[in-house]
Amino acid sequence: MPKLKTRKSAHKRFKITATGKILRRKAGISHLLAHEDSGKKRARRRMVEISPRDEYKISRLLPYGRR
Repeated sequence: MPKLKTRKSAHKRFKITATGKILRRKAGISHLLAHEDSGKKRARRRMVEISPRDEYKISRLLPYGRR
């Protein structure tokens, strides 16, 4: 079997934990933040787990991450 290629765009956007969870960044932290309260901005900095519905699709793009 030949090696599978990792999709580099997905590799930059997602992180796979040691237990196999796939994490993503939250949206809405790049600009227009003056009207947001600090708690909301702080919460958006954290990584969150992707939805179970998307897990299979993302894991196909990252073939050598743990599942």
